[in-house]
Amino acid sequence: MDEALSLAPANGAARVTPRLRRRAAAATVYAVVGANATVIVWLWVHGGNLDVPTTGGLLTSIGRITGLLAAYLALLQVILLARLPALERAVGLDRLTVWHRWNGHACIDLVVAHVVFTVWGYALMDKLPLGKEISTMLGGGVYPGMITATIGTAMLLAVVATSLVIVRRRLSYEWWYAVHLLAYGGIALSWFHEIPTGNELVLDHAAATYWRALYVATIAILVTYRLALPLLQLARHRLRVAEVVEESPSVVSLRLTGRRLDRLGAEPGQFFLWRFLDRRRIWSAHPFSLSAAPDGRSLRITVKALGDHSARLCGIRPGTRVLAEGPFGVFTESARRRRTKVLLLAGGIGITPIRALVERMRGDVVVAYRALDEADLIFKDELDALAARSGARVLYVVGDHRGAGARLLSPEHLRELVPDVAERDVFLCGPPAMTDALDRNLRGAGVPRRHIHLERFALT
Repeated sequence: MDEALSLAPANGAARVTPRLRRRAAAATVYAVVGANATVIVWLWVHGGNLDVPTTGGLLTSIGRITGLLAAYLALLQVILLARLPALERAVGLDRLTVWHRWNGHACIDLVVAHVVFTVWGYALMDKLPLGKEISTMLGGGVYPGMITATIGTAMLLAVVATSLVIVRRRLSYEWWYAVHLLAYGGIALSWFHEIPTGNELVLDHAAATYWRALYVATIAILVTYRLALPLLQLARHRLRVAEVVEESPSVVSLRLTGRRLDRLGAEPGQFFLWRFLDRRRIWSAHPFSLSAAPDGRSLRITVKALGDHSARLCGIRPGTRVLAEGPFGVFTESARRRRTKVLLLAGGIGITPIRALVERMRGDVVVAYRALDEADLIFKDELDALAARSGARVLYVVGDHRGAGARLLSPEHLRELVPDVAERDVFLCGPPAMTDALDRNLRGAGVPRRHIHLERFALT
């Protein structure tokens, strides 16, 4: 049978591509989010917030709707953090990351708007200067719940501050993660400000019931996916570190064994969130891709010492129990778009998911592995053996990116290495800066954007 036909549906039916599934899933998410936002706005209008005769009343009404929408986006942020596998597989980590970032921006902007409009409006209605109105609100007697609201707002602002790039680079992952837990505290405190004492909900029992349902549903999702399912998976699969292999002075591979690992449903190219249950590592979980195709008996990950946590993995002991959440990711062979030709392009430690993909990828496969030095190449013997067995072609692109090396993997160089690169699906994984540059170079070499599949390997 012709190879192109072997990748098409056997019954001749139209193939529902992963891209179409992701678009349909995204449209469904947008519809659900939009429907709830519409209900919130309708309840606000139904509460008489458009019938305001004074400027102060108008400003406080705007303050109410911005506060309600900020609370709604905060709940959505918790759901995005809950790591729902079905949502992640349907939409993709890249899109979820974008949603998380912009939803966070919108949430904090609405929180600030809520504070400004509310204080301004009440100051006009009470005929008080802004400073006096603020002290009256925080006094606790006239406006109950304001102290908890202020603390919650401060917590959310702390999370935003630590997310700024210039600050994030100065924090270890552990500190950054600990500060992000404040988001949960801020959202919890918003409950006491919004539900028991908020004017909008105290007087409208239907609206209060609706908001209680939103909070309860969010808590249920959080507890299920962040606590119950990971613990169930720990008990079911009993993952342990079976072997630690030094691939290079700064890179180690961990082979993990357990029970019924085939039921995890992992595919080459996917990743898990790994938590190693010993005293030094139990407090943080990090994402690492599989560096070998899962065989149902063991899983392998490969880690480079890029930060405090990944550096400590070099000293992990065999027998250590492991809690794994996942699998996650759509960087798999199913992302291909019927093209039988594939280019797998890796940079640095981004070779790990590429190495796993090579093991199972069908068709005409070319692997291009970018490294600064020969000593930085890992899995070279494995890649050569896989290429000999499958007929894949492996290209090692080694050299500094400065000086003469600046030309490496430029659009022109890509066309020289792989003359038919524009006819291939391309799977690209590496450090973020390199991935962004190669994404541009691939498009410059004629590869359509829809045929470029990215995995940005940004781990600490």
